[in-house]
Amino acid sequence: MDAVLHIGEPWMWAAFVGFVLAMLAVDLFLVGGNKAHKVGFREAAGWSVVWVSLAMLFNLGLWWYLKGAHGSEVADAKALEFLTGYLIEKALAVDNIFVFLMIFSFFAVPAEVQRRVLIYGVIGAIAMRAVMILAGAWLVQEFHWILYVFGAFLVVTGVKMLMAAEAEPDLGKNPLLNWVKRHMRLTPDYRGEKFWVTENGARLFTPLFLVLVMIELSDVIFAVDSIPAIFAITTDPFIVFTSNIFAILGLRAMYFMLAGMADRFHLLKYGLAMVLVFVGTKMLVVDFYKIPVGLSLGIVGLIIATFMFASLWVTRKQPAAD
Repeated sequence: MDAVLHIGEPWMWAAFVGFVLAMLAVDLFLVGGNKAHKVGFREAAGWSVVWVSLAMLFNLGLWWYLKGAHGSEVADAKALEFLTGYLIEKALAVDNIFVFLMIFSFFAVPAEVQRRVLIYGVIGAIAMRAVMILAGAWLVQEFHWILYVFGAFLVVTGVKMLMAAEAEPDLGKNPLLNWVKRHMRLTPDYRGEKFWVTENGARLFTPLFLVLVMIELSDVIFAVDSIPAIFAITTDPFIVFTSNIFAILGLRAMYFMLAGMADRFHLLKYGLAMVLVFVGTKMLVVDFYKIPVGLSLGIVGLIIATFMFASLWVTRKQPAAD
């Protein structure tokens, strides 16, 4: 368990939740989130810089506050936990991007409406992860042995990812998708950004609604991997929550920035699988040897960087996608 205290005070939780709601409102109503348009690389890269910068500023502010309130040792430890957790969550989010690409391609979603789907996907992911993180933190606090369950699950998941890295899931066989198609009245085509329309007094769902369902489902599936992963770094609920949410807030911008280059980073799937195996192993040996957070940060960063540059090297002669 953590050698230092859990830092989340009520005002800190309230301030962070208020910040998240404010940023979502800005994105929805002030910067074009409510207008259908194709997001270009420059816009996506700009927002990616904004989200990463906000995360780092938050960590700096957290460190400054904790240094005054609890001393340098606690401040340094918690800042490092946040940074490591954020890096892990950011890395695992890359796998979400591959799935988002697959979903949008399968449903032939017009580029100009993808942004709207993803903003609701982000909102849903935040709500779901808040519940799952609080539940996970309670389980870890009450039942320390649950860390072994999380660790074994991550190792098994990582090994399965390594074995199936090149496999392409068949969305046409997804049971939830097929159930929704059978039990809902659907329009034959897209109706702009609308998820449903009313025609002849009856409500009809558009294909965009099916896309949203699949995006939310993928968020749940990836949360099952990513939330246990960060508990290998810290069991402090506030650090787990804030690092997760910052990674999610930047997910949409990262998708649009990397969407056209996904094929250039195909080896990253192997790196992400190795990250899961590493953090799972870290959990399994926690009562025998506690791997320092700084060392964990270095190992995770090295794995991601190695497979990222390996991907770019292997595909260096591949023409850029439009």
